Amino acid sequence: MAKKSKQSTPAVSQVNPEKQKSQGTESTGFAFGKQNYKLLFAGLFLILVGFVLMIGGGSDDPNVFSDDIFNFRRLTLAPILILAGYVIEIFAIMKKPGN
Repeated sequence: MAKKSKQSTPAVSQVNPEKQKSQGTESTGFAFGKQNYKLLFAGLFLILVGFVLMIGGGSDDPNVFSDDIFNFRRLTLAPILILAGYVIEIFAIMKKPGN
């Protein structure tokens, strides 16, 4: 006859909420804080503005070349805004909530 071994359940560690607040690791249930979301939307806005500034500049007649595609707005300003938007997005993701 086989002996039945007593199986123990693993202990679940319970975190004391008071201790958790004192350590500065208060959990809100969200991955990002309010400021993180503001930065995310600001970065998204800059990216969209950059792409909108890049639109246009073509000629209505395919036989006529237009120099409008080589202006400052499309070649310099729009890519700078897009890159700035991506930098803000990365910063918003990496920033710890509450800091």
